[in-house]
Amino acid sequence: MARSVQGQYRFGHLGGGAPGRVWEVPAVEIADEPRFGWRGMLLDVCRHFLPKDDVLRYLDLLSAHKLNVFHFHLNDDQGWRVEIKRHPRLTEVGAWRSRTRYGHRDSDLWDETPYGGYYTQDDIREIVAYAAERHIRVVPEIDIPGHAQAAIAAYPELGNTDVVDTAALTVWDSWGVSPNVLAPTEHTLRFYEGVLEEILELFPAETSPFVHIGGDECPKDQWKQSPLAQARIAELGLKDEEELQSWFIRHFDTWLSARGRRLIGWDEILEGGLAEGAAVSSWRGYAGGIAAAEAGHDVVMCPEQQVYLDHRQDGGADEPMPIGYVRTLEDVYRFEPVPPGLSEEAVRHILGTQANVWTEVMQNRARVDYQVFPRLAAFAEVAWSALPAPADRDFTGFAARMTDHYARLDALGVDYRRPGGPLPWQRRPGVLGRPIEGAPPVV
Repeated sequence: MARSVQGQYRFGHLGGGAPGRVWEVPAVEIADEPRFGWRGMLLDVCRHFLPKDDVLRYLDLLSAHKLNVFHFHLNDDQGWRVEIKRHPRLTEVGAWRSRTRYGHRDSDLWDETPYGGYYTQDDIREIVAYAAERHIRVVPEIDIPGHAQAAIAAYPELGNTDVVDTAALTVWDSWGVSPNVLAPTEHTLRFYEGVLEEILELFPAETSPFVHIGGDECPKDQWKQSPLAQARIAELGLKDEEELQSWFIRHFDTWLSARGRRLIGWDEILEGGLAEGAAVSSWRGYAGGIAAAEAGHDVVMCPEQQVYLDHRQDGGADEPMPIGYVRTLEDVYRFEPVPPGLSEEAVRHILGTQANVWTEVMQNRARVDYQVFPRLAAFAEVAWSALPAPADRDFTGFAARMTDHYARLDALGVDYRRPGGPLPWQRRPGVLGRPIEGAPPVV
């Protein structure tokens, strides 16, 4: 909302300044309002877990940067992170893995220490209340039907038992896309309805009108081999496995809508037909978001090539575990959430934008800080301000303002990447990453 402040103010001694000194502030008028209603950051706590206090700290950091959506990624192949009382094995078994790969998935380095953690329901209530006090909406994510190996390890009947010995599966200790996905059974639907019933209680509608159900990176190989899945496709009159995934999504879209919530999922939910009320997180590029917006669906733009903050910040050899394309502070400042050529009606469906933080190579809070900051400050300005076209943006002016902001980050104890490069203790020499050379495509 635009605000106007007028008048002249005099400040005397308030306990911190010199007695008798008076400062005068000239009359000013401030007009300011956010460009987007959705200004968010995703935090993945599945690959590497952050304790509750660290999550609360990140909510403070989001609030300080005028970001108002916290996308809370709570389950994946590598760990289930939220207590579900009717299914206790999700955290008794699914929250713990026997070891963890160190570096990219092709690395041959391992941390052999058993690893895990989860948030109790009281933890979640505290996190949600803390966010609400800071005017931050929380979007919980429960992945369906892929990224489900931790859940299947806890409850083997959720998997494709006619193809795989699911009782032998464990919580995944590596990175990438697991082939183990949910079976398309009535039991699976009822199980996840029970999970979501507890999720809706923990994340009330006032704070969490959207529930994210993933829908991404769901390999179809097991469904193709499964007589049960093939029978399900025939029974439902579906064309193929892509439509079977869409059937999953549509079921939970209807289920959530009946309870006053909105479903949002990654752009793969477009494949096989998009559920009518669903919104889309466009991560593989702009294309999914463009298609969804032109079809009348709401969209959050978060293209991997531009605003995945796990991607490296520089091409130097000292960058720790370098992943993906080089995305500098200036690159993020020149990111434009609304692609050119959208119709006027489609533009109205762009809810906003989000930076995503996936933690495969971020073992602790300090590593998360290094990847997120200072780039989140540039992203926050893009999400809030009506800036010129990317090429015309005043990055020199932004960089000058960052000089003061670095001091604020120092005061807040943020282990950000310095403009001159990583400090000695921020480096991870000899640990394999997955750098991608060249400029990222705009797709």
